[in-house]
Amino acid sequence: MAKTTTLRCRVVEGKDLPAKDVSGSSDPYCVVKVDNEVVARTATVWKSLNPFWGEEYTLRLPCGFRSLAVYVLDEDAIGQDDVIGKVSLSRQQISAEPRGVDGWLSLAPVDPNEEVQGEIHIELRVPEQGNPRVLRCHLFGARDLAPRDPSGTSDPFARVSCCGRTLETAVIKKTRFPRWDEVLEFELAEGEAMLSVEVWDWDIVGKNDFLGRVEIPLDTTCTDPTKGWFQLLPFPSTSKDCRGQLGALRLAVRLVEDRVLPPSYYQPLIQLLSEPILCLDQPPDSTALALLEEVTSGESRQDVATKLVKIFLGQGQVVPLLDYLTTRELARTTDPNTLFRSNSLASKSVEQFMKVVGLPYLHKVLKPVVNRIFEEKKYVELDPGKMELSRGRRISFKGSLSEAQVRESSLELLKGYLGDILDAIVGSVDKCPLLMRVVFKQLRRRAEERFPSAQHEVGHAVGLGALCAAGTTAVSPELSPSLDQVRYFSISGFLFLRFFAPAILTPKLFSLWEQHADPRTSRTLLLLAKALQSIGNLGLQLGEGKEPWMAPLHAILLPGVTRVKAFLDCLVRVESTEAGEGTVPSVFFRPSATIKEGYLHTRAAGGPSLLPHFTFKKRYFWLSADTLTYSKSPECQVRCSIPVARMRAVERVDEGTFQHPHVMQIVAQDGAGQLQTTYIQCKCDGPAAPTKTCCPLATRAPSVPAAGPVACSPPAPAVPSGSGCRRCCGTWTSPTTPSPAGTAPRALPRPRAPTRRRALD
Repeated sequence: MAKTTTLRCRVVEGKDLPAKDVSGSSDPYCVVKVDNEVVARTATVWKSLNPFWGEEYTLRLPCGFRSLAVYVLDEDAIGQDDVIGKVSLSRQQISAEPRGVDGWLSLAPVDPNEEVQGEIHIELRVPEQGNPRVLRCHLFGARDLAPRDPSGTSDPFARVSCCGRTLETAVIKKTRFPRWDEVLEFELAEGEAMLSVEVWDWDIVGKNDFLGRVEIPLDTTCTDPTKGWFQLLPFPSTSKDCRGQLGALRLAVRLVEDRVLPPSYYQPLIQLLSEPILCLDQPPDSTALALLEEVTSGESRQDVATKLVKIFLGQGQVVPLLDYLTTRELARTTDPNTLFRSNSLASKSVEQFMKVVGLPYLHKVLKPVVNRIFEEKKYVELDPGKMELSRGRRISFKGSLSEAQVRESSLELLKGYLGDILDAIVGSVDKCPLLMRVVFKQLRRRAEERFPSAQHEVGHAVGLGALCAAGTTAVSPELSPSLDQVRYFSISGFLFLRFFAPAILTPKLFSLWEQHADPRTSRTLLLLAKALQSIGNLGLQLGEGKEPWMAPLHAILLPGVTRVKAFLDCLVRVESTEAGEGTVPSVFFRPSATIKEGYLHTRAAGGPSLLPHFTFKKRYFWLSADTLTYSKSPECQVRCSIPVARMRAVERVDEGTFQHPHVMQIVAQDGAGQLQTTYIQCKCDGPAAPTKTCCPLATRAPSVPAAGPVACSPPAPAVPSGSGCRRCCGTWTSPTTPSPAGTAPRALPRPRAPTRRRALD
């Protein structure tokens, strides 16, 4: 049995932030830290004092944690980013709320003396013999200290105070993982109950920089030795309370602690959930799935749907699960106008299923067009009330463009973008995962069985909540009656209105783009999402809504509806076993979805190099549940892969080894059984393998020196969901510490400095 701690943090939005730029605005982003260790960074929202991020991270914390901090910073193109403020929550504050912390929290100022991180390894012992009694303080070393020098490192030394006497260790140059291995002795006085250890960064010019402190009571040290790693803490806060003056941050944080039992213990539960889809003769309202659907509320329904989809995907029964849930939903629906409009368990399950299975498909279809929209940054506007005529497509020496000229140029751009999107979608039948096509085929068949008549009045606007939740007001005109549309609505309501349209509206949340869109690009994406939503609604009563200025797009929307219907017909032409004659082959249910992808720097293991600093090469990585794959670029067909099942160790490497921070090593067995080591670097302010979001490793790899706790346990590495740096290939570093600069390369770790001791009276 294993105990796991999961921290779910959603950075929603900010408000009333102070202006940090001369333009009177800011470019805010957030950095998430667990125990002073960077685990995530949001995208930057440009030119906004009320930014919306909407980014969610699920952090696996098997070792527990003490505090969570979210920093808000202003990104600057030149110089160091400005710190706006932070929100800090202790573990006790989060766990005190059963449903977690959810609301607006005022930003507090950031004091550099309070921004400490790392741990120190100490052993305290009092020999049984001898008079007077002598306290022996053995300082082994420290790890993950804050960088205080421009080189991105520090020159740390420890200062120990006890019994009115202060001693210092040697200074270890240019490292954040010093090893002193010194023993300091103090004569214990009567009544002495505390030992203080401070870690400082030594500077040849100016004052030394504080790195953290720890106080250890000596009540039990006289009888039992004390040894272990102690977290470094800041000095007590002396800053003034400026809450409310720096703005506020809306967070949703929830702590979940689970005890994970062996797989055999969960089989009865899985069998109980599977009974209604395997034993069709059971009463439909008395099954476990039916009861689960009744007791779940709107807040927890998405979480329940996600877990159900993943469980049944693993069991190879996700198609029967979705068929069961959608059939129950159809049975409760009397008016086809309301088909799948609510956020029911069936709707949420299909939506989560598309995100789990169809995300690579979504990237193949939409990413080229989305990339072009972001790169071109064209000004597009159709609403006369929002047109800024001085911001036309190009500078005109004859004066500002007229409203008709802006509308004409915007229409041309929108028609081009929308045409490319439709071409990509209708031509993607073969790219769509087979599993999704089987689900849609079953869904259409059930809808046709429930509404066999072709004379139903259908006014369908399913999925509008998905667009509204993404931060906009969706187009929702009252749609007129139509004939025989249920068979198309049952699929387009999910595929277009809950999948394609939200991805166009907010590409960042679907990993289609690294940053949130600027206001100009965001408006273009909103107009395209509205147009795609109208096509997903099959174009019923176009022009009768509240936005008549969208009417010029009808010329392309109506032909698009015809193409989409043909696309949906082709999509469900897939060979599968009909319901009642068996189950779909399990090969359909084993998708190896990409968990994470992006550019990293890698280096193969080898002998000493004259220039280890330059031996890392930029490669594009894909991480799935089965393999870690990489190539020179996303389009390159020549790829190398490391099967997860063959990984034996993943751990962080001492930064002095390659003169690179954030390097981890992966040790895996090849086909001949030999151990091979690959080094990977993430160029971000935070470890490539965070020590706080990891599992303990069973065996250590006999390669280069490792630093601190390791990152995963075999056979599969633990990858924090939604965590990690968003700018892996950038040069961004935390503005709370000096920016790293280039230093002389070296192939081996720097040897420890000679031990010295100095008494301060």
